Amino acid sequence: MASPAVHRTSIQRLSTFKDRTTTTTGTSSSLSLLDSFASDPIFSKFLSSDFNSTQFSSDALSSGTAAARAEKIQDGIRLLEKQLRSEVLNRHDDLLAQLSSVKDADSSLASIRSAVSTLQSSVRRIRSEIADPNRQIRSKTVQLSNLHFTVDLLQSTVRVLRLSKKLREVMAEPDVQKLDLSKAAQLHSEILRLCNENDLSGIGVIDEELKLVFEAGQWLRSEGMKALERGLEGFNQAEVGSGLQVFYNLGELRSTVDGLINKYKSQGVKSVSVALDMKAISGGGGGFGGPGGIQRSGTPQIGSGGKAKEALWQRMGSCMDQLHSVVVAIWHLQRVLSKKRDPFTHVLLLDEVMQDGDPLLTARVWEAIVKSFANQVKSTFTASSFVKEIFTLGYPKLLSMIENLVERISRDTDVKGVLPAITVEGRDQMVGAIEVFQTAFLVLCLSRLSDLVNSVFPMSNRGSVPSKEHISRIISRIQEEIEAVQLDARLTLLVLREISKVLLLLAQQAEYQISTGPEARQISGPATPAQVKNFTLCQHLQDIHGSISTMTKGLPPIASDILSQSLNTIYEVACDSVTSLFQSMLDRLESCILEIHNQNFGATDNNSSSYMEELQKHISHFRTEFLSKLLPSSAKVISIGTETICTRLVRSMASRVLIFFIRHASLVRPLSESGKLRMARDMAELELAVKARGDKEFSPVYPLMLSLGSSITENNVVSRNPI
Repeated sequence: MASPAVHRTSIQRLSTFKDRTTTTTGTSSSLSLLDSFASDPIFSKFLSSDFNSTQFSSDALSSGTAAARAEKIQDGIRLLEKQLRSEVLNRHDDLLAQLSSVKDADSSLASIRSAVSTLQSSVRRIRSEIADPNRQIRSKTVQLSNLHFTVDLLQSTVRVLRLSKKLREVMAEPDVQKLDLSKAAQLHSEILRLCNENDLSGIGVIDEELKLVFEAGQWLRSEGMKALERGLEGFNQAEVGSGLQVFYNLGELRSTVDGLINKYKSQGVKSVSVALDMKAISGGGGGFGGPGGIQRSGTPQIGSGGKAKEALWQRMGSCMDQLHSVVVAIWHLQRVLSKKRDPFTHVLLLDEVMQDGDPLLTARVWEAIVKSFANQVKSTFTASSFVKEIFTLGYPKLLSMIENLVERISRDTDVKGVLPAITVEGRDQMVGAIEVFQTAFLVLCLSRLSDLVNSVFPMSNRGSVPSKEHISRIISRIQEEIEAVQLDARLTLLVLREISKVLLLLAQQAEYQISTGPEARQISGPATPAQVKNFTLCQHLQDIHGSISTMTKGLPPIASDILSQSLNTIYEVACDSVTSLFQSMLDRLESCILEIHNQNFGATDNNSSSYMEELQKHISHFRTEFLSKLLPSSAKVISIGTETICTRLVRSMASRVLIFFIRHASLVRPLSESGKLRMARDMAELELAVKARGDKEFSPVYPLMLSLGSSITENNVVSRNPI
C-alpha cells in the first residue's frame, strides 16, 4: 500500500503547475495531462485534499478490481515521470540561472558577515572609550543638582530666618494697640508659604522657628478676631478693616467671614427660640414657674397668665433688639468688605469672600432669621394655645414690633452708595412669617363684630328693635377695631375689609327687621308700631352710616373705596325702611291735586279750593304724625352736607308735588278772573305748605311756579309750554 501513497504525492506536487502560465509545448501538455487526471474517476481522488489511501485500498479490494486499478495506477506513474522529465528539459536554462543566483547570494552573505563582525568590533571599542566619561558626567550632574537644591534650601532657610526675626521684632511691641497686626500676619503667611513650597521640614533650625511662628499665628488670630468683633459691636470701620486685613494676610479671610456669618446666624436663631420658649417665660415670670408651672398646652397655671403675658412681650422686645444688632453688624461687615482693598495687590476684599451670583452677606443672615422665625411661630401657634391667644389678640402689637425692627434696620443702614441691609422682599418675608396670627386676628375681629351684630339684631326675634345704646356699642366696637390697627396702613385695610363684611351683615339683619305690610304704609291715622320701628331702624342706620363715614375721613382714600359698597348698602336699607311711607304719601297728595280738574275755575267764586284744603290737611297730618318722629333734633347727618335720609325724601316728595301741580294747573279750563285769583291763592297756599319759597333746594322748581303765576296774570296760559 506504500506505492499508491508515493504516487499520490507525485501527482499532488505536479498539480502545482496548473497555476503557472507559459508558452512552451511541454507546459500545455502537462496541463492537459493534469486535466485528464482530474476528470478521471480514479485519479481525481488523488488530487483531493482529504485523500485517504486506506479507504482507497479498501474500496479497490471490495470492488474486485484491485489488479486492474493497480495496473492503471502504474501507467499513470509512468506518464507522470515522463512528464516531469520533459518539464526539467524544457526549463533547463531557468534552473541553471537560479543555481548561479544562489551561489552569488552565498558570496554576498559571506561579505556581510565579515562587515558585521568588523562593525561589532568597532562598537565594542567605542563603548569602552565613552563609558567612563559618561559615568563621570552623570556623577557631576547629580552633584550639581544636589548643590543647586542645597543652595535653594539654604537661601530659603536664610529667608525664613530673616522673616522670623522680623516677626519677632514686630511681635516684641509691648503695647498691643501699637502692634502692626497686618504686618505680622503678612510675615507669618510668608514664612509658612516658603516652608511649604521648599519643604523645609526636618531642618532643625526651621523646626524651632516654626514653633514660634505657629504660636504667633494663634495669637494673631485671637487679636484679629477681637479687633473685628470690637469694630462690629461699635460700628468702627477702622477696627473692622484692620481685623479683616489680618485674616486676609493670613490667607483665611473667606473662612473667617463664613465663621462670623454662622456665628451671627446662630445668635439670631437662638434669640428667636428663647423669645418663644414658654417654659422659660413661665420660669422667669415672677416665681410661678417650676414643675407644673406651665401646662402641656403651653398655658400657664391659673393666676400666672398676666405675668407670663408680660414676660412674653418683654422677650419679644429683647428678641427684636438682638435681631437688629445681628443684622446691622453683618451689614457693617459687608460695608467694610465692599470698600476695603489690599494695599499691595489692590484686591477688593469682598471679591475674596463672594463669587458672582452669591447672595449678599446680609441676605444670607436675614434668610436664616426669617426661616427660623417662621418655623418657631408655626410651632408655637400649634403647640401653645396661650401664645396663640396672646399673639392673636395682640397681633397689631406683634406686627408693630416687626415693622419697627425693619424700620430701625432700614434707618440705621441707610447710607448713600451702600446697599441697605433689608429689601422690600425681605420685609415682606418677615411679615409673612406671622401671617398665621394675622389670619387668626382677622377671623377674631370678624367674629367679635358679627357676634355683636347678631346679638343686636337677632334673627329669632323679628319684632325687636335695638336701642340707641346697642347701636352705640356697634359703632364704638368698630371704632376700637380701626384705632387698634390705625398705625399700620396695610393691616388697617385688611380690618376694613372685615368691617365691610360686618356692615353687610348688619344691613341684611336690619333689612330683615323692616316691616313691609299695610301698617307700614298707612298715612291716615297716627304712626303704627310697625312704622315707629321702621323710623327707629332708619335713624339707627343713619347713625351707623354717619359715624363710619366720619371715621374714614382721616384714612387714605382707598379706605373709603373698601367701605363704599357696604355703606351704600346700609344707606339703601335705611331708605327702604321709610320709602314705602313716603310713596304712599306722595300718591295721596297727587290724588288730591288731581281734584283740581273737578273744580270750577270759570265761575265767580272767591272761596278757597276744597282740594287744596284737603292737601294741606294731609300735609299737616303727615308732618305732625310722621315727620316729627323721623326728624328728631338729635338725628345725625350723613353723606351730602347736613341732609338726612328723611330730609332728602321730603324734599324729593315736595319737588314732585310742585311739578305735579304745575303740570295739572296749566291744563285747567276755563279760567275766569276770579278763577285766576283762586288759582294764585292755591299756589301760594301750596308753596307755604311745602315751604318751597326761597329754598335753594327747590331752585329748579320754584321758577316754574313764578312762570305759572305770571302766565295766569297775563291770561297767556295757552301759549306757554310748561313742563
